[in-house]
Amino acid sequence: MRLLAAVCAAAVLALLPAVAQGAAITTPAGARQSTAASVASGTSPAGTSASVASGAHTSTLTTPTNPETPIPVALSNVPPAARRLSSNRVLAIAGRLPKMRALRSEHRGSFGDVYLKGAFQWQVSYFTRGGKKEIGLVIISDLSGRVLEQWTGFQVAWTMARGYPGAFGRHVNALYIWLPLCVLFMLPFFDFRRPLSLLHLDLLVLLSFSVSLAFFNHAHIYASVPLSYPPLLYLLARMLALLRRRPAADRADRPAPPALRLLVPAPWLALGVVFLLGFRIALNVTDSNVIDVGYAGVIGGQRIVDGESLYGSFPSDNEHGDTYGPVNYEAYVPFEQIFGWSGTWDDLPAAHAASIFFDLLATALLFLIGRRMRGPTLGVALAYAWVAYPFTLYALESNSNDTLVAVLVLAAVLAASYRSKLALSARGGLAALAGLTKFAPLALAPLLATHGLGELSVGRRIRALALYAASFLGVAALVSIPAFSHDSLHTIYERTLVYQSNRDSPFSIWGLYGLHGLERVVEVAAVAIAIALAIVPRRPDVVGLAAACAATIIAAQLGIEHWFYLYIPWFFPLAIVALLGRLSDPASPAPAVASAPARWSQPAAAVSS
Repeated sequence: MRLLAAVCAAAVLALLPAVAQGAAITTPAGARQSTAASVASGTSPAGTSASVASGAHTSTLTTPTNPETPIPVALSNVPPAARRLSSNRVLAIAGRLPKMRALRSEHRGSFGDVYLKGAFQWQVSYFTRGGKKEIGLVIISDLSGRVLEQWTGFQVAWTMARGYPGAFGRHVNALYIWLPLCVLFMLPFFDFRRPLSLLHLDLLVLLSFSVSLAFFNHAHIYASVPLSYPPLLYLLARMLALLRRRPAADRADRPAPPALRLLVPAPWLALGVVFLLGFRIALNVTDSNVIDVGYAGVIGGQRIVDGESLYGSFPSDNEHGDTYGPVNYEAYVPFEQIFGWSGTWDDLPAAHAASIFFDLLATALLFLIGRRMRGPTLGVALAYAWVAYPFTLYALESNSNDTLVAVLVLAAVLAASYRSKLALSARGGLAALAGLTKFAPLALAPLLATHGLGELSVGRRIRALALYAASFLGVAALVSIPAFSHDSLHTIYERTLVYQSNRDSPFSIWGLYGLHGLERVVEVAAVAIAIALAIVPRRPDVVGLAAACAATIIAAQLGIEHWFYLYIPWFFPLAIVALLGRLSDPASPAPAVASAPARWSQPAAAVSS
């Protein structure tokens, strides 16, 4: 991760450095915390546990209004007021657990501290000698004296690794919602006449992330993390395979690509889109929770309006919410102004409204891209795929900012489908917006810059690249004004790239198994893929661009220290555009290959797969 951060930091500093890491730690609102230090970041930084153990709760560590904040209690045989058990009794119960006894035997000099946890629970935290690191945690019921939870290893610090029901996505994880969505996603595209179609395998792989998620929801991290990599690797290979550019003579001799055949008529599928959109919005309003990334957007939006610093001064209950680019916070400004904010981690209606709006935008953009490629039928099919895919609903139900990444990248792809100077400028500006929302889309900037320029003369190509770069830098400078008005370059860099590159996470095989040397190799390969796809000739139509963008993002995700299911919507819409867009329209002949370079005032020529 450090190597990739260094490479990207150099690129950003050459353009404009107000960027933020995309792979931020996500902790659900209201999730039970191991200590006060883990409220915002999901992990307890070194040194904080000692202060908690000694009872030194500071404003930088805890939120006074959080009823789940552990309150240290002195050891005594007398139960506190309104409690049945004493602190000595609680410590004795925890100390008899075989897992904790083994832990203390392994860590000589370790000790346990006792805390009040909510109204009816106790918490016992075990620390290494000197209280530098929390190594064990036990939750005990005050009413029954029964052990409710016991955690060791990374699950002490990472509350999101404990499988708390509904911590991410609430009831969308229920089988009675998730499995029907999987069926609805697959069914319209299933061709019973060709059951072994490659498209069927592609769609099943997209759904196979569900297996990893099931293990995650049951706190089996050593199964969930490795199981996320086979589908990522398959999709990377599949996207790269779609980029092959054959000679014109070979393309002329090949038969037309298979037709996109829908099991239900397109008008019915459009009704399905409307129904599923209504279902998603209703579920968001009535059932969803706001995790820390959505909360961070609302905080940042309010700080922009009030003319306050964006970096280095977030509230203690989301201390590291300032790890994103300024566009992320600017996108929440209108919603914070309309719906307001109480100043605490409440229901956050502004975050709900923003997530719903981003979701609607993604649906609309997929329809527009599909209609431009092959007509309204493909547009409806792409929009339906988005609203039926369970992981896009998972992001919506978590009210995260990840759909915003998809929206900006899709808008850039749509702009790139046009060959005009205005579209090229829009492409550059949208690339900057995507890159300054989260970190990963910056890898798409070279690819979006060179798309469609291969058949231009050298002079026109240079002018096109200059126009793209001017738009990119101009928009980047404009949206960075709120950040640089109050924060120095050093502060922004420390709060974004440095913070993200210096943390460890068990949510990748690199962090889970300590494979950091191999992680560097994958990071270098991801950089090489991004550069190669920008300069090597490839399929020049929208299918090729979408596949190249998806491959770039997937390659970047393979090399990050912290990967989570909320990042699937970054590449899913691009992958589905490539997978469905490569199929021909049965109502019309396969598009012909352009015999001459297209003018900038004309649409990009379509190329059959």
